[in-house]
Amino acid sequence: MSEQDRPETAGDDTVADAATEAAQNVVDEVTSWEYSGERETIEDELDRGLDEAGVALDPAERERVVDEIDDLKDDESAGPPDVTDARPTEQP
Repeated sequence: MSEQDRPETAGDDTVADAATEAAQNVVDEVTSWEYSGERETIEDELDRGLDEAGVALDPAERERVVDEIDDLKDDESAGPPDVTDARPTEQP
């Protein structure tokens, strides 16, 4: 198998898509379990889940996601926010 054919090196789009999907899974879980909690709890659980998944959100994206999860207290019909951009965390 050539290096180009390997999933982890198949291109930035594949890596970005996988990171975004992993981050979306975290956001969906945090939304499901924590949306009615305190904002600090939402932030802590989001950060913990993203860390465990090995992905990160840019600060502005993270803030938007936390805001939208927190806003569900007032409108539960909105559903979980969509992650638009995530990246794998740097490995040591």
